[in-house]
Amino acid sequence: MEVASCSGDRRQPLPSRNSCENSIDSPKKGRNAMGQADWRELVESTSDEIYQIRSKAPGPQGRLPLTDEMLRYRPCGDVFGWIQNVGMGWDPNRLGGPEVLILSTHGGLRASDGTPVALGYHTGHWEVALLVQEAAEELKSLGAIPFAGYCSDPCDGRTQGTSGMFDSLPYRNDAASVLGRLIRSLPTRQAVIGIATCDKGLPAMMMALAGARRLPAILVPGGVTLLAEEGEDAGKVQSIGARYAQGEVTLDYAQEVTARACASPGGGCQFLGTAATSQVVGEALGLCLPHSALAPSGSAAWREMARRAARAVLRLVKRGIPLAEILTEAAIHNALVTHAAFGGSTNLILHLPAIAHAAGLRRPTLEDWERINRQIPRLVDALPNGPQNFPTSQVFLAGAVPEVMLHLRRAGLLETRVLTVTGATLDEVLDWWESSERRRRFREILRQEGVDPNQVIMSPEDAARNGLTSTVCFPRGNLCPGGSVIKATAIDPSVIDPDGVYRMRGPARVFTSEREAIAAVKGNHPKPVRPGDVVVLICRGPMGSGMEEEFQLTSALRYISWGKHVALLTDGRFSGVSTGACIGHVTPEALAGGPIGKLRDGDLIEIIIDRHNLTGSVNFVGYDGRTFDPEEGARILASRPPREDLLADPELPDATRLWAALQEVSGGTWGGCVFDVDRILELLEAGKRALARQTESVR
Repeated sequence: MEVASCSGDRRQPLPSRNSCENSIDSPKKGRNAMGQADWRELVESTSDEIYQIRSKAPGPQGRLPLTDEMLRYRPCGDVFGWIQNVGMGWDPNRLGGPEVLILSTHGGLRASDGTPVALGYHTGHWEVALLVQEAAEELKSLGAIPFAGYCSDPCDGRTQGTSGMFDSLPYRNDAASVLGRLIRSLPTRQAVIGIATCDKGLPAMMMALAGARRLPAILVPGGVTLLAEEGEDAGKVQSIGARYAQGEVTLDYAQEVTARACASPGGGCQFLGTAATSQVVGEALGLCLPHSALAPSGSAAWREMARRAARAVLRLVKRGIPLAEILTEAAIHNALVTHAAFGGSTNLILHLPAIAHAAGLRRPTLEDWERINRQIPRLVDALPNGPQNFPTSQVFLAGAVPEVMLHLRRAGLLETRVLTVTGATLDEVLDWWESSERRRRFREILRQEGVDPNQVIMSPEDAARNGLTSTVCFPRGNLCPGGSVIKATAIDPSVIDPDGVYRMRGPARVFTSEREAIAAVKGNHPKPVRPGDVVVLICRGPMGSGMEEEFQLTSALRYISWGKHVALLTDGRFSGVSTGACIGHVTPEALAGGPIGKLRDGDLIEIIIDRHNLTGSVNFVGYDGRTFDPEEGARILASRPPREDLLADPELPDATRLWAALQEVSGGTWGGCVFDVDRILELLEAGKRALARQTESVR
């Protein structure tokens, strides 16, 4: 079959339409005898309008309200800033009010009627400029001077299975750096509003705000998209290729269901993945107004939230409350507890420590995550955890973060004296929420839809009666001595033993590339994956692929009928919506000498996950017909050489290689993949001294 590629890194079958031929060269007009467009059409114009141009203008009218003090003692940049404000059209008589910077992750270009002029990368940043406008108009009406800046973000769904994923996690650090630089580059700003919604943009925004902790600041989460009334959610639909390849859906069904999976044009995905969990964590930290997370994008409640945030940040300015008084050790504790109660994405294990680090606080450790998740019951029934799988928009109607926190406060699990961006304590906020009209009316709307809000967000007693268990477990063993993570609640209940324990022994199917692994799962491989196999995907940690997300695999195994009988073990990471017996974050990664990089096809692997006690193990326990205990397995692995095919992906960008090296010496993945500048400089200095000694000894 003929293949072609308009751009990108994959050669694909030539499409029948919307191909590279559908380009600026398509019109017949102006083509020469060879059928090619005349290049002069690109440089010549038939419009006289372009010549209506001038080189000077009168300039804005009026007078800047400069003072003797400003001209004598203020930096020249302050004066030039006012000059540019007026040059952009601001009324000089309205200068002097508090300047507030609004940062967002907006992408794409919308016409006034909402139709696309240029598409964004994803729905999550498509509508957030509407929130910027709402906040800016409110600030302006209150006498403040709003500024707006942007740093857009990629879509992990769009880059699944491509080398674009190699930039995903490193992007978060880059965006946090850019957003931080934008904050510092407006020296006269008195406060910051951050608006973001999705997997990397929202954690990056929280990191940037945390780094500006001496300023008053507030976070506006960008909300969620709606679920289609009939069809599949945006998580399940990403497995459509695997199900089609296995003959489990028809082409006609695939064409129809994919068209409506995103039922509204804006917001993060409809499940409690990384985007939605990040919104929840932002509110739990006290950075958002109460009942902000998970609002349906485009709704009046969503728009109003931005206006209220503008008023709130000016109140923080007036009262002199910087973010440092809100983002504290106690706030980090509340975020950990609320994350566990929601059953949130495992990716927050990467993001919450990074936010704490940016704020100058102690980073939560693996032991902290283990302790909290054993202590805190899961109270929320949402996609993808179940059992009934309510979408995030219905979690919002049920009360979302403040409703969950009510239950946690009654159980004595929260630090309720912490300050929030309302200027009130969490205790005061929850007292208001419990008796508020907002709570009563939103929950009544959900009842009118036929859903009991108490089945979406449950009390600890009701959650226990409904079989909800804590979500995140951190298995260890001779294959992951530094730890790993699994969303234990996401294992199919039909493969769980009556005592609540998942037990599996199976042969390893080892792959060093996601491309080969998904081909084997789809059956497009000489040795396809079969029920009972343990898929081992290595070289996908930070050093190998920038710690790419393996949702293409996890979604396939979740929704292929026999996939529940296959386990996945990887040094990569998973999407927040991943489900199944999927163990990621295996440490050390293969390229850092981890024992997972010594496995061979056919090695026997034993996985045990206790969903009640949140304990687990992953061990190499046999090969060539022999079986042995984990201790013997550890000794055999220690004596084995690494596999000869352990290599970083050949398409790994240099920028990602640098990111991987810097984060590794800064605490690694369990430390949040951050850059600990003091530690990096210390090691660089030690390296320079070692090189100097080496040079001297040669002389």
